[in-house]
Amino acid sequence: MAILGVPVLVIGCMVVGLFLWALSDGDDPRAGGRAAVPCAEALRFGGAERPAAAQAGNCTVQHGIDTAYAAVLRMPRADVRDWLRTTYPDAPEIRTGGPCGALCLDVTHEDGLPGTAEAHVVQVRVEYENAETAVVRYSAFTM
Repeated sequence: MAILGVPVLVIGCMVVGLFLWALSDGDDPRAGGRAAVPCAEALRFGGAERPAAAQAGNCTVQHGIDTAYAAVLRMPRADVRDWLRTTYPDAPEIRTGGPCGALCLDVTHEDGLPGTAEAHVVQVRVEYENAETAVVRYSAFTM
């Protein structure tokens, strides 16, 4: 009887394990899910620092074949262009309007990303929340 119980116990554990794995939310960074990180880390990966007047939140990293950091900043609208020009002085011109939002910037090592950046590409998308505040969506990733 004990000999028959061992296979049933092993199979039962496997079924429970598969069930729990299927219910997991995918936030395990080792499995390619997103994980929360300090916003300074997310910005630093792309060669940037948090602007003094910015409120940082919702900063994440995702590891897989490539690494991707994301950060959301809220800052005064008037400060966004100066921050981007100071952070990426050799980058292409900041684009306005269109499908990318109120302002957008794409920077690579070939066109202005600082040598200190670990990312291969930085993308910045800006939406104006109201007359004073901009929401900046910052992503830095390898390819």
